[in-house]
Amino acid sequence: MTIRDLYRALDEMYPRSLSCSWDNDGLMVCADPDMEVKRVLLALDASNEAIDYAVKEGCQVLLTHHPMLFRPLKTLDPDFLSGDRTLTAIRGNLAVMSFHTRLDAGQGGVNDALCDALGLTAAGCFGDDEAPTLGRIAHLPEEMSPEAFAAHVKQALGCSVVQFAGNRPVKTVAMIGGGGGDFIYAAKAAGADTYVTGDAGYNITLDAADDGINIVQAGHYHTEAPVLSRLADLCRRLAGAECLFFDSNPIKTV
Repeated sequence: MTIRDLYRALDEMYPRSLSCSWDNDGLMVCADPDMEVKRVLLALDASNEAIDYAVKEGCQVLLTHHPMLFRPLKTLDPDFLSGDRTLTAIRGNLAVMSFHTRLDAGQGGVNDALCDALGLTAAGCFGDDEAPTLGRIAHLPEEMSPEAFAAHVKQALGCSVVQFAGNRPVKTVAMIGGGGGDFIYAAKAAGADTYVTGDAGYNITLDAADDGINIVQAGHYHTEAPVLSRLADLCRRLAGAECLFFDSNPIKTV
């Protein structure tokens, strides 16, 4: 399978119609779309280190969740970050493809993977007018305290730190991986007593506690990373490719 064919297959599964209007993803960089795909590197981010590692390991594709080029690229000057990344990928004959909010919303994507990682079964979707299927709703088999549920999230996702606020018993959980703070009210409107996301910020956390919905923040990276294994399975099935993984999380804790 060629790079072009792999992108088209993934694009058919996760079409742009699922993307938020402000998003910018897709086939970000590709010097030779007819190159055969033999090795794929999976990473959440197309960081300099991820690109260097993909080139060093002889990968033809770097497949990421977060877009490599999010804002307009005005220069290919290697002294500028986006220019340096782009030039390194082109020189290394590396294609970079990213699937962002459409992978959040699509079936089997980021939020289904998060739901599975937490040992839950999605019972429905929620979101806003632009992205009505972005999040997932699940029901716990047995009620838990917010402290016990936060500890479960920490263990299930392998986080070093999890923050939570609220004191309602946990039974119905809404979740959006990554930066899902703006969807806290949609989660409550969908009937959730608890909302799991990556990061939401202090003010939204304060409002959530006052409005009677628990919020659990497990980190942007850890709430989205479970989807990488699903993307690898797709690449193996579609292209017969060998898949490697790269941890692009820049955040350390002490």
